[in-house]
Amino acid sequence: MVSCDIRMKKIELEIVALSHSITQTHSYAVVLGEVNGLRRLPIVIGGFEAQAIAVALEKMAPAAPTHDLMKNFMNAFAVELHEIIICDLQEGIFYSKLVCS
Repeated sequence: MVSCDIRMKKIELEIVALSHSITQTHSYAVVLGEVNGLRRLPIVIGGFEAQAIAVALEKMAPAAPTHDLMKNFMNAFAVELHEIIICDLQEGIFYSKLVCS
C-alpha cells in the first residue's frame, strides 16, 4: 500500500491538453500543467478514459450511460471532490488520494 505525505508542498495542476500518446500506441496522454508555472506532467491513459475526460471537458452529455462507476457513486451519495493529490509513481503507475466531503 502506498501512503501519501499530505504535508508536502502541493502544486496546483490543471488539464492543458488531451492527445494521442507519443510513447504508447492506442493510448492517449492527459497533460497536466502547473498553474502559474511552466512544468508539465503527462499521464498515459486508455481510450475510454480519454473519451470520458473529453466529454467532461466539453460539458457534453454522453450518448450512452457512462461507464464511470466512481462518478456515479459520488453523484448518488452527494460526495463532493475537493482535490486529488498525486503522491507517488511506482513502475509507471500514479497513486493518489482523493479529498472529499
